[in-house]
Amino acid sequence: MKLLYTLNERPPHGLTLLLALQHMLASIGGIVAVPLIVGASIGLPNTEIVSLINAALLASGIVTVAQCLGFGPVGIRLPVVMGSSFAFLGVAISIGNEGGVAAIMGSALIGSFIVIGASFYMDKVRKLFPTVVSGVVVTLIGLTILPVAMNWVGDSPANTEQFATLPKLFLALVSLGIVIGVSVYCKGAVAASAIVIGLAGGYIVALSLGMVDLEQISSAAWVGGPEPFKYGFTFSASAIISMSLVYIVVIAEATGDFMALGNNCQTQVSGKDLKRGLLGDGLGSTLSSILTAMPLASFSQNVGIVGITGVASRYVVAATGGLLILGGLFPKLAAIAVTIPKPVLGGVGFVMFGMIAYAGIRMLIKAADTKRNALVICVGLDIMTPTKGASLQYRGLALSQSHN
Repeated sequence: MKLLYTLNERPPHGLTLLLALQHMLASIGGIVAVPLIVGASIGLPNTEIVSLINAALLASGIVTVAQCLGFGPVGIRLPVVMGSSFAFLGVAISIGNEGGVAAIMGSALIGSFIVIGASFYMDKVRKLFPTVVSGVVVTLIGLTILPVAMNWVGDSPANTEQFATLPKLFLALVSLGIVIGVSVYCKGAVAASAIVIGLAGGYIVALSLGMVDLEQISSAAWVGGPEPFKYGFTFSASAIISMSLVYIVVIAEATGDFMALGNNCQTQVSGKDLKRGLLGDGLGSTLSSILTAMPLASFSQNVGIVGITGVASRYVVAATGGLLILGGLFPKLAAIAVTIPKPVLGGVGFVMFGMIAYAGIRMLIKAADTKRNALVICVGLDIMTPTKGASLQYRGLALSQSHN
């Protein structure tokens, strides 16, 4: 697929802003959801939760800009959006219930040093990711997060009457249909804006159906911002170990996302690039702890947007970082984006997440057609593809898989 804008090209300012808004709308829900869920789960008052959300947006924006533009040895210089990661959700709630926000920030701070340390060995680790392995990893990332889009469409706990009701399905289909129609039948800047057009179309329909909570906008403050070191740090060996294990998983996910981005941007990602990207990731999580935000990770849905739109410009996503910073400092602006109904995001998400799997399949096609590579692909997909309810047990130990 020919790129509309390559990695180092700069679209016109107006188009850059529109395309940046597209990335922000796709990611802000996830960025906001993590501190919202953690704060509510550990019993924080609403004012404190708002502070966590402001910190998450500000940290995400700063680190996104650093990753896209690069500063010396920091930043992969690819169009990657960084945000609060759902991977840390369970462990953050567990630690927070035991030791409060200070324990979460303390363990996240120490755990971020693992990512920083790992970055210096990426030249060697890159050799473990030939095209065939990278293709399997990227394909699996796309396949494993597709259920997230379905959960967004459902917008309620599964197996309840409110899950995926007809109005929700209608909203998702409208958004999905708009994205497909614009991508297929339009060209140039319009086609590149397919995601934001789909979100806008779905939002308008949702407004007409009374499915948008406008109270969130009116109640949001105009000006806000995080307080660095607000809760301080406390350190617990068990909390640090638990958080560090999640960081190790995030390193693998980030490597896959960076590989997929390189493929979508039609550029080769070297070990040096991975080093700079993970160093930015680790330092970003260090900064997040200081700002009282949850740890950061790369956002896979934005990898899919690059594949859909053909816009690989890192300057577009750097502008997205700027918008996230504004959202952290001016909560009223962020509240508008947060009110996008989940079914609208779900309809668009099917395309975004599917494009990640497609990027992995393209990488597999490029791999040499040998028996060895065929075995790598078959075994990798067989073992790691999520299957609901699958469980392997041996002498009391169990390895289970689920869609989530």
